[in-house]
Amino acid sequence: MDLKQLTEDVSMLCGEVAEFIRTEAARFTEASVESKSLNNLVSYVDKTAETRLVEGLGRLVPEAGFIAEEGTGERKEGLNWIIDPLDGTTNFVHGVPCYCISIGLAEGNDMLVGVVLEVTRNECFSAWKGGGAWLNGKGIRVSQRPRLQDSLLATGFPYDDFGREAQYMDLLRALMHNSRGIRRLGSAAADLAYVACGRFEAFYEYGLNPWDVAAGALLVKEAGGTVTDFRNGDEWLFGEELVASNGNIHNELIGPIGKFFGK
Repeated sequence: MDLKQLTEDVSMLCGEVAEFIRTEAARFTEASVESKSLNNLVSYVDKTAETRLVEGLGRLVPEAGFIAEEGTGERKEGLNWIIDPLDGTTNFVHGVPCYCISIGLAEGNDMLVGVVLEVTRNECFSAWKGGGAWLNGKGIRVSQRPRLQDSLLATGFPYDDFGREAQYMDLLRALMHNSRGIRRLGSAAADLAYVACGRFEAFYEYGLNPWDVAAGALLVKEAGGTVTDFRNGDEWLFGEELVASNGNIHNELIGPIGKFFGK
């Protein structure tokens, strides 16, 4: 399998679907929104985008299955596309910039290809295993800032999983006092892409799904960064929690995370 060519093909497909999303954004109304669960929104835009992605990806790698947010396609043993057709749906619904198409190809837990396209800025982040990370065709690297105190961090606020709210707020307070600041974009895929290109030094969040992180985590790794779960282990793809950093500050960040989220 030519991973470089496949990544280019996936990027092209993402560009086509992004055009559809941009067109619909111009005429979208909240009457089209459904609630899957508390604060978990979906619309015809998500569903149509996912259908188009699954059809296109199925032609590229017919033997691969699908792990997709809206349930299109079936998961298989071995290769699976991991898809979020619109990561940041709440932003999209409210007309707030920053929402992404996120596509990863995994063999088991091993990421082979990752593409994150931020629709509103038309920024296509891409990576393939062993091939580095790229933004609109130019190579990217994580930042080299060496200290947490000088770092800009990103996170996501829980919107339906409040079981660890107290620990989360304690951690947020600790990091507010020991970093340059904390941002919340509303799209984990964008957060990870921004770590990969050096805009953020790190991103952490719990309550994540594989389609939120699969592509972005490969971007970070191929850009020279570090990706773990909250216990500094490898269960980040299906483990619902993730820390991604430039590598330099990872241990500094894992320390307080372990203090407040220790198991």
